[in-house]
Amino acid sequence: MGIQDDFTRAVRRFGEKVHAVGDDQWTHETPCTEWDVRALVNHLVNEALWVKPLVDGLTIEEVGSRLDGDLLGDDPKAAFDRAAAEATATATEPGAPERIVHISAGDAPAAEYLSQLFTDFVVHGWDLARGIGADDTIDAADAAAIYEQMKPMEDAMKSWGMYGDKIEVDEKTDIQTKLLALFGRVQ
Repeated sequence: MGIQDDFTRAVRRFGEKVHAVGDDQWTHETPCTEWDVRALVNHLVNEALWVKPLVDGLTIEEVGSRLDGDLLGDDPKAAFDRAAAEATATATEPGAPERIVHISAGDAPAAEYLSQLFTDFVVHGWDLARGIGADDTIDAADAAAIYEQMKPMEDAMKSWGMYGDKIEVDEKTDIQTKLLALFGRVQ
């Protein structure tokens, strides 16, 4: 399996949680203290909608502000489904991982960008599950892959300001707990 399969699977699993959101749960808190359930889903819809223009070679400046704001409208689940379908279709095009994307960190192979999004969909899937009281189990292989990739960047991650404070865990603990601690989350 490669990044195309990993990304598609992570988006699908996140979508399953989106479809489990009850009508009264959109304002529930999530472990992402700045986002309730609706804002968290909107963030991932935004992430998904960026895939096509970036993988197709557009720059952030060329996309501009058209993906800003509320992207969910009156039907958040349908908005997610449309964004997910477009993102996975683009990500699974032949040769897509080898294309160059123009992201804020500079030009990079699309495979690296999709790997970042894979991480976002997996970790935020846990956040969403927590927000709606669903099963928050992260696939062990996904957790291990993300942990191995991100652990060497732990100090840098903390300096980015996007993750919680460092949480110490026993090295013998399960991989999901290690991953969540790496991202400043506790179970």
